Order: sequence, then C-alpha cells, then structure tokens
Amino acid sequence: MDQQNLERLLQLAREGRFPESLQAKSGGNGYIPPDEALAFDAALAMAMGKNVLLQGPTGSGKTKLAETLGQWFGKRMHAVNCSVDLDAEALLGFKTLGQTAQGATTVEYVPGPVVKAMTAGELLYIDEVNMAKPETLPIINGVLDYRRRLTNPFTGDVVEAKPGFGVIAAVNIGYVGTVPLNEALKNRFVVMEVPYLQGAALQKLIREQSKLQDESLISRFVQLSADLLEQIRMGQLPDEAGSIRALVDACDLAAYLPPNRAVRRAIADKLEDERERAAVVNIAETLF
Repeated sequence: MDQQNLERLLQLAREGRFPESLQAKSGGNGYIPPDEALAFDAALAMAMGKNVLLQGPTGSGKTKLAETLGQWFGKRMHAVNCSVDLDAEALLGFKTLGQTAQGATTVEYVPGPVVKAMTAGELLYIDEVNMAKPETLPIINGVLDYRRRLTNPFTGDVVEAKPGFGVIAAVNIGYVGTVPLNEALKNRFVVMEVPYLQGAALQKLIREQSKLQDESLISRFVQLSADLLEQIRMGQLPDEAGSIRALVDACDLAAYLPPNRAVRRAIADKLEDERERAAVVNIAETLF
C-alpha cells in the first residue's frame, strides 16, 4: 500500500478537488473522466496496492487514463502491447550476445517491461490484455497477486517488486482476435469501466484538445457522437464508429475542411462495411 498517496487522495476527496487534480496537464491533452468518480477510484485502488483493469470500447481513453495515473503518481510506465505472438521474452526479457571491452563474446540478459517495472518500483501497463494467448499471461500470475515476485526463467533469479510497483491493464470486450480473460487472471484486478465521453465533458475535451474553436460546430460534433452511440446500441454500427479519438480527429480536420468531409475521412472511411460507412455519412449530413 502507498500510504502517502492514499492519504493525499483522501485529503483531495475531503476537499472536493477530484477529479481535476487527477488530470494530466502536459501538452493540453489531459484526461477528462466521463464521471467524477472514475479517475479517483482508479487512483485510490492503485494507492491501496490493487491491480487496475480498464475495460471499455476502443478510443474511450483507457490509455490516456493510464498515462494520467502514471503522471499523478510520478511513475514511469513500462508498456506491454499484447497480441497472439506475445511470449515470455516480450514480457520478461531475453538473452543476447555482447562483447567485453577486450573483445570477448559474452551472453547478456536484456530485461523486459515486467522486470524493468518491478525492479524500479514503477508502473506496468498491459494493453489489450485479452489479445494474448490464454497460456501466456499466467507466467506473471505471481507478479499480480500478494507475492509480487517471479522466478525469471532466463536468469534463474527471483525478482521481487520494489515498493511503488503497480499494474494497469486495458481490455476491449468482444473485438475480433480477443479471447475471454482467464478467471484466475481477472480476479487479480479491480475492474473500472471506461465509457465514451458524452455531453458537457465531451464538449470540454473537443474545445481543449482539438483545433476546432467554432462553438456551434463543437455542439454539433457532440450531437454526432450521441447519434453514433445510439446506432451502436441498436446494433447498426460497430463500436469503433463511436471512438472519441476518431471524433477528435474529425474536429481537427473540420477546422479546415467542410465538416461532412472531415467526418468521412476520420470516421466513416475507417469502417469496413459500405452500409455502415453510408450510415455515418447520413447522420453527419443531418447535422452539418
């Protein structure tokens, strides 16, 4: 447990100063939570030594939230990007040939992100954790429970996590190439749902993080997002049509292009199905 940060969070809560205090300020791209509790709850869980699983659709801001938590705790983040090809070397490191100053050949161990985060007492971020093969991630089960240690198969050493070490993972549910999380793995996390921003929070994000400054157009892009999400709920569009990342791209383009064209480039043309692309274009045409 990070007692100092836990007390800091509880004090902020008593003063009513969250989640603004948890927003990253670098580059004008700070995280804006969809509700006041999300960023605070995630930070509180981490300060208590819990592993945090961020669960939500693509483009909802899971990585941005993870980066913000890292900044708030003052921790460097070591990332693992999961895929079906993920193996022990990608997690723990590998051996390679090197040379001494005298030119002799040596075998050197290069630590991977899990070992780096553990030995430095920093954060491990496991992105798209349900893209990995089910048999791969159990090798770090000991890292994710109370033991906070593992036996490194490449060196034979027992690696103990230093104080301050924490784990954040992100998952997209139901996407092509994903698999259900092993229950033993999922039970090692506290789960935080990260939905798409809507309403005033989305308007604030567009105003602060896109090049679009026309308030009338910003309002219509917020409505576009709401209309797209409604079509997603009805099963007419895939989740990626509601990506906030794509919406901000469209707003950026709309600062210089006609809005309908911006929506086509940033949102509609990313979709595979022609009917879905036409649906997005039709929704945009009703607004712009």
